[in-house]
Amino acid sequence: MVSKRYLFTPGPTPVPPEVLAAISQPIIHHRGADFRALYERCLQRLREVFRTESEVLMFAASGTGAMESAVANLCAPGERVLVVSAGYFGERWAAIARAYGCDVDELRYEWGAMPAAEDVAERGRGAKAVLLTQSETSTGVVADVQALTAAARHVGALAVVDAVSSLGAVPLETDAWGVDVVISGSQKALMTPPGLALVSVSDAAWAQLSSSPRFYFDWERTRTAQARLDAAFTPAVSLVAGLDVALGLLLHDGLESAFAHHVRLGRACRAGVKAMGLELFSPDDDRSSVVTAIHAPDGVDANEVVALLRDRHGITVAPGQGPLKGKVFRIGHIGWFDVFDITTALAGVELALVELGGDVERGVAVTRALEAFEEAQTVR
Repeated sequence: MVSKRYLFTPGPTPVPPEVLAAISQPIIHHRGADFRALYERCLQRLREVFRTESEVLMFAASGTGAMESAVANLCAPGERVLVVSAGYFGERWAAIARAYGCDVDELRYEWGAMPAAEDVAERGRGAKAVLLTQSETSTGVVADVQALTAAARHVGALAVVDAVSSLGAVPLETDAWGVDVVISGSQKALMTPPGLALVSVSDAAWAQLSSSPRFYFDWERTRTAQARLDAAFTPAVSLVAGLDVALGLLLHDGLESAFAHHVRLGRACRAGVKAMGLELFSPDDDRSSVVTAIHAPDGVDANEVVALLRDRHGITVAPGQGPLKGKVFRIGHIGWFDVFDITTALAGVELALVELGGDVERGVAVTRALEAFEEAQTVR
């Protein structure tokens, strides 16, 4: 019998059956009336999820494509940008900005640290843009984007936020917080397969477009085409259909419900991890509701835990990245997850650690996770 597989990474994430069903429908033509109706509804739903009155631009690309589009449209060679970097994806911001010839000032923190608004206010003067990461999935840290954005705007810089893994999972008030650019992707809390990149752009950002060369990722070209419901380039038709359904599911119960659900899942996962006697790498607080990063026990290579879970138990968790390789492993819980997904992941970790010689009491993690989830049922 083919073994069942379980996906517990912070992206891609599991996809609801309703979304898979929409994606599997026969292809329709992207210039036809049926797709235009779908496209219009999906774009409107994106505004609701982004919590913005601005148009949300859609590209057939990964989240990194959306990040590159922000640099290409806003930053000219030689212009100064401040990159706030506390993990793998902060470093990606810096790499993209350097590739476009920007004068990059990198505000670096140790991986796992929480960026501070006062540091942005001090270092951001003279920068065209401050490039931020809301959910740093390499560490499990979710930054205080509201405070960081306020600091950027205080010094006259545009606030550009990578919300690839946070949009739809944790609060992000694009317009209310004054965030100029928010970037996301389809494959995380939006519960759709990889392939769609999403960008919201404020009026202030539209007024400060750069002269950098661009074509496919040209925001003006895309905005003009979307206004006619006639995509500038062939869109990922099936993925748009799937995303439309996923957004409908997310909005049906409301974003606040989704945020509270992710808080409960995070509490359950952290409680189970601690019950096993393991040390958390990610913060032990409710903001850390996207992914839980866990130190491997002394003498155990975290990569061995990841490999054993995958190869023997059919459970895929994420390894450490960069300097955390071999030191931590990560359990994602964004998107289409429930508490029984958390208990499955934790039970698998128990099995793997015992097989690797760890001293773990069997069953304690699952019990504590269920208790924590129930205790958190009144989260708002």
